[in-house]
Amino acid sequence: MKRRQFISRAGIIAGAGIGALSSAQANSNAKVKWRMTSSFPKHLDLLFGTSQRLADSIYAMSDGEFEIQVFAAGELVPSTQVFDAIQNGTVEVGHTTSNYYHGKNKALSIDTCLPFGLTTRMQNAWYYAGGGTEVLRELFDKYNIVNFPGGNSNTQMGGWFRKEVKTVDDLKGLKFRIPGFGGEIFSRLGSIPQNIAVGDIYSSLEKGTIDATEFVGPYDDQRLGLQEVAPYYYTPGFWEGSAMLTFYVNKDAWASLPEKYKIIFERAAAEANMWMSAQYDAKSPEALATLIQNGAKLRSFSREILQAAYDAAQEIYAEEVEVNEDFRRIYTHWKAFLNKEYQWFRVNENIFQQFMFSQFRKQTT
Repeated sequence: MKRRQFISRAGIIAGAGIGALSSAQANSNAKVKWRMTSSFPKHLDLLFGTSQRLADSIYAMSDGEFEIQVFAAGELVPSTQVFDAIQNGTVEVGHTTSNYYHGKNKALSIDTCLPFGLTTRMQNAWYYAGGGTEVLRELFDKYNIVNFPGGNSNTQMGGWFRKEVKTVDDLKGLKFRIPGFGGEIFSRLGSIPQNIAVGDIYSSLEKGTIDATEFVGPYDDQRLGLQEVAPYYYTPGFWEGSAMLTFYVNKDAWASLPEKYKIIFERAAAEANMWMSAQYDAKSPEALATLIQNGAKLRSFSREILQAAYDAAQEIYAEEVEVNEDFRRIYTHWKAFLNKEYQWFRVNENIFQQFMFSQFRKQTT
């Protein structure tokens, strides 16, 4: 009798174990539905489109079991509140640029770029091979966010101005839409930086609420129609030698995700990151030519302005290092990597590119 009771109980325990295993297997393949909020409107098809590309790739790689519904700026939350929505768990995923949240912690801006900093290739090298992801993860962890590189618009243009700016004196009193450390630099040069959402840039420039604006580059700027309200188009956007976007994932949502889906998300994010920068490099030349044909007046910032801006940037970084431990830790790591990268590019790639530029000048003269 006791033997039969033991066998019966063993069977129950074994059955429970199998049931638990089956449940765990089922959970590992459970259908997951998330929402993603973007900081960008749908008509900016590269910025918003990168969000959709991530969602499409994840859906395909998971055989439709991991689905992310993408919402444009303003559909769930305003474009500049993506950070808060992810931190609070209102939405599982966000796609934005971290320098929009410069006011929360200036160290966040390093995730996007620092003025006079890394190019897109250098930025990717820092993220994927140079330890950048790890040092940034420590920062985002404080805000309940897991971060992934989410595209790069590459070296940006210097923006649209209603009048020419040839000297530092021309910048004084200029109301300029520019976020992050770029805004701090222009403030030190006498300008008045403004942080305006994408959807309000055109009307603000048209009404004279602002005198100038930076956004991205020829492809997106053309879509916003900025050449219609400010004729002078400046280069380069020295405050964004590259401009990394980021996929934010709520930390609790990420922790609950099956390991298989975590791998899929990470791989899809890396592909989307590469896709965006390739699209901008391919589309910018034609877009710039079209803008010039339609009356845009291409200008370069003077050496005087560039040098004054560079000096102001170094002062700002030195000051921030003294008061912000998060900034100091990440900036020290970033700066060491930047120094090595520019040494390498100077030795090899810069020499090659300078020679190629000289050849193309011969062809056009």
